[in-house]
Amino acid sequence: MRYIFVMFFHYVKAIHGGFACKRTRQHRHTNMKKKAVFIINLISGTSSKAGVPNLIEQTLDKEKFDYEIAITEYAGHASEIASRAKDNGVDVVVAVGGDGTVNEVARAIVHSNTALGIMPCGSGNGLARHLLLPMNLKKSIEIINQCEIHDLDYGIINGYPFFCTCGMGFDAFVSQKFAEAGKRGPITYAENILREGLKYKPETYVLQDENGTNQYKAFLISCANASQYGNNAYIAPQASMSDGLIDVIIMEPFDVFEAPQISIDMFNKTLDKNSKIKTFRCKKLHIHRSQPGVIHYDGDPVMTGEDIDVELKEKGIKMLVNPFADRSIRKPNALQNAAAELFNQLNIMREDITNQGRHIQAISKVIQKKLNF
Repeated sequence: MRYIFVMFFHYVKAIHGGFACKRTRQHRHTNMKKKAVFIINLISGTSSKAGVPNLIEQTLDKEKFDYEIAITEYAGHASEIASRAKDNGVDVVVAVGGDGTVNEVARAIVHSNTALGIMPCGSGNGLARHLLLPMNLKKSIEIINQCEIHDLDYGIINGYPFFCTCGMGFDAFVSQKFAEAGKRGPITYAENILREGLKYKPETYVLQDENGTNQYKAFLISCANASQYGNNAYIAPQASMSDGLIDVIIMEPFDVFEAPQISIDMFNKTLDKNSKIKTFRCKKLHIHRSQPGVIHYDGDPVMTGEDIDVELKEKGIKMLVNPFADRSIRKPNALQNAAAELFNQLNIMREDITNQGRHIQAISKVIQKKLNF
């Protein structure tokens, strides 16, 4: 068989009183049970998924859902299963995997009445973490049981949908190396950053949005729909999936002394306060660079040309969210803010001293030349 379905159907007459999903105001309530499909990618992430079907059977609310489980067998299979589920009127499709699996499932159900759920099983789980979903699988099913659905934004980069982040420059380069490495996890990611970071050369980009055109020399440019890459590395701490805007992050070239602080700021949710970071928001963005290269969409790398177009699709996908989420978790605390300000001030002072030293050296050379030293 081309794919394996493990089906569990639980039928109850509608007159016995099913429960409706909670949706945003434009969605009507219904007393009919919901249909759900769980799409499991067995090879995503670093942990086994063998116990997931039994966990779903034990935890999912059968008074709210009839469900079935599908196992993916090849790249792109999750999209095929999700598309078929959408066409069959399934209410909720749950991606059981990492950000790659989430992207495959989500792009098949945009602009439809089928909602995306997530059981995070990847190495980064960027979208799930932004949505403040539990990393514990049993708890993530309990959130699915709440069935609260919001209409949220997504983006497109050169025709490729993304739901968390996309970008070019060093992060796309690392995504490519990460994909080539054949193994997953934060250690592999860190190894690639340390190995390649000091060798990577910044590029020059011309950015055009609704407000005009600007040129930047940048280490990377990231376009964020959600706030983080994954593993709580916040590339765009202020990003929202419901504001109708892309957060554009431009990381300017930095030296070996500045690199640790950039990393600390990313995990402290204070990257936007770093002096090497420029940010703005827009709905559409055109980027030109001098030569073709790699871009990434939700961490998946792809080669593309000199011209790159990024566009936000407002409220284009329905997603199950966590109604109990504490959104203050996304914000830095007072200590993190204070530390970011202190380190930025120290870095500015260091740059001033370095520039003054260069200026003194230049004056010294002129004097020596005039005195024929």
